[in-house]
Amino acid sequence: MKPRYVPERQSDFGVPRCSSSFVNHFPHHLIVTFCYGFSALCGLISFFSISITISSPFIFSICITMAVHSSAILLLQLFFYFLVASAASRSNEIAGGVRIWPLPASVTHGGHRRLYVAKDFRLNTQGSNFSDASGILQEGFSRLLDVVHAAHVVDANLTRLGSSALLLGIHIVVSSPSDELQYGVDESYTLSVPAPTPGKPAYAYLQARTVYGALHGLQTFSQLCSFNFESRVIEVRKVPWNIIDQPRFSYRGLLIDTSRHYQPLPVIKKVIDSMAYAKLNVLHWHIVDTQSFPLEIPSFPKLWLGAYSKQERYTIADATEIVRYAQRRGVSVLAEVDVPGHALSWGVGYPALWPSKDCKQPLDVSNEFTFKVIDGILSDFSKIFKYRFVHLGGDEVNTTCWTVTPHIRNWLRKQGMKESDAYKYFVLQAQKIALSHGYELVNWEETFNDFGSELSRKTVVHNWLGTGVAPEVVAAGLRCIVSNQDSWYLDHIDTSWEQFYTNEPLKNITDPQHQKLVIGGEVCMWGENIDGSNIEQTIWPRAAAAAERLWTPYDNLAKDPNQVFARLTHFRCLLNQRGINAAPVSGLGRSAPWGPGSCYVQ
Repeated sequence: MKPRYVPERQSDFGVPRCSSSFVNHFPHHLIVTFCYGFSALCGLISFFSISITISSPFIFSICITMAVHSSAILLLQLFFYFLVASAASRSNEIAGGVRIWPLPASVTHGGHRRLYVAKDFRLNTQGSNFSDASGILQEGFSRLLDVVHAAHVVDANLTRLGSSALLLGIHIVVSSPSDELQYGVDESYTLSVPAPTPGKPAYAYLQARTVYGALHGLQTFSQLCSFNFESRVIEVRKVPWNIIDQPRFSYRGLLIDTSRHYQPLPVIKKVIDSMAYAKLNVLHWHIVDTQSFPLEIPSFPKLWLGAYSKQERYTIADATEIVRYAQRRGVSVLAEVDVPGHALSWGVGYPALWPSKDCKQPLDVSNEFTFKVIDGILSDFSKIFKYRFVHLGGDEVNTTCWTVTPHIRNWLRKQGMKESDAYKYFVLQAQKIALSHGYELVNWEETFNDFGSELSRKTVVHNWLGTGVAPEVVAAGLRCIVSNQDSWYLDHIDTSWEQFYTNEPLKNITDPQHQKLVIGGEVCMWGENIDGSNIEQTIWPRAAAAAERLWTPYDNLAKDPNQVFARLTHFRCLLNQRGINAAPVSGLGRSAPWGPGSCYVQ
């Protein structure tokens, strides 16, 4: 994919900190600024009057200039004060409500009672059919303890709080004994946290069909926990809680691009961690492209000569570790090998894949070796990437090389093909190879636009050009993933979080049977201007806005994005507390903070 580049823009003006009351809204430095500015303005007016009296054109001009500058500075300060005061007022909307992101399907809670999380908060799995032989659930529980204790040092002495006020642990019951992670796995869960009862030990109770639903429930429970600065312990406020939850869509994806910029393993793992916090469940790994081929392919070991450098590559063991790490957090990995375009880097190791040395892409459609390489890649993929789908790309194919290269032109003539026919031939051949390795297929939408009726019925069409194609895809009986670039491309840093939140995958699709064919959506983090230094703040918090759209039942979604501003801001601050470099909610994507101020109003 070739996303358009939008230069990032940031405000040069600092924004003062503010809180909920009107008096506190005016922080001291702003009051001082206001007073100095007002005094200076009054002095300038007086000076201006004197200058008129003494009739000095020079002094008069100086006074005019200073008065204008002083007034402009004062007005800018006031403008940004009211801007942030508005944000602060919006932050109060969750003071008495639910902070969980994404919003669950059903939530009820109590009023002012609370439970304190015990120092030895424990996991109980009695009655569960899931043996946890692989340790996935225990690891998820350990991560829960890590994140809820990460922000502050907890007082170890809880006896002073009384035993009836303690939450001793969480009891998790999982129905399925399997830990297989696959498309369509049941991710539902129910979570309850009781109110304190004198003389009775308190346990949270989490029930799920699969361990992956249980992991989502643990993520939700972690957001119920907060630090009490008076007692210096972790507490769950507003008990009792009763939550019933399940995702709206089975496919909730995030694309990362490791061809345009290499992303080190620790960076990818942090991205996966952050996905789990927002209940995104598919990492679409756009591994290779025109610029580089960083992955080891044992069947054709020279392919990764197309990497930027020897250091910027992934071994088979690296790829296996990414899949393993993601799976243990409930995240599947969708691997993409984009053909026939976006493939110049393939020919660095195998020049025969190029049409010619002067015209290097798309891949040579006339050479059987091209399809042997694709077969080798997908054969190696099948040993690592166990997700049901593989992504075969198929977008933005400029076929000019095929007609200007003599041997390909001759081949086209013998086959009775035009360029467009050759494009279709290539895509369908790649599909046959992928099917032979047991995969179902994902292709970018150009394949549907050009020859949709001839695509395999096991194809999922990946929308990106605009929202219009999705209704056509499902009307044709094919499945669809929505990633329209005007709303869900993260590298478009001028796209606001509000646009991410309001982008509806089922727009103009009213038939219930057609709606079922939209398997979900994906936000795309294309890598032309993204590396390990800025990937997190470009993804977050805007990806979280899409995550709620994909998780939360449609009727529970806010019709006005401003209604969720405070809750999204709270989630952004939570990501920061967990070590994820999420940018401020306000402003454009990847914006820096406006100036000194609270995380909860920026």
